[in-house]
Amino acid sequence: MKRWFKGLLWLCVPLALFALYSWASLTWVYSAGERIGYVQKLSYKGWLCKTWEGELVLVTVPGTQAEKFYFTVRDVAVVPRINALAGARVRLQYQEHKGVPSQCFGETGYFVQAVEEVKED
Repeated sequence: MKRWFKGLLWLCVPLALFALYSWASLTWVYSAGERIGYVQKLSYKGWLCKTWEGELVLVTVPGTQAEKFYFTVRDVAVVPRINALAGARVRLQYQEHKGVPSQCFGETGYFVQAVEEVKED
């Protein structure tokens, strides 16, 4: 009985520590902010764990090279809104999470929370 309990303990402790670390990395926000640009790509991809991954093209000054901002969308309710604003200038509000243990949660550490259209003046 004692041997069985030790074996179970050696299995459960690492699993519990991994679960605690995963929970902490996904709930603790390292930074939050927003980026403005044009959504170039949004796709549902992955081998085992499918996630929504996207690219936002940041154009600061016409004629300069565009920078890409790679992001992940965990909230499925935000995906149709991003698709509806394809081709329009948008503001993505995101949270950055450091140390996420697996790509099953997303390929990037930047998780988009909301999106809104930026009206041209």
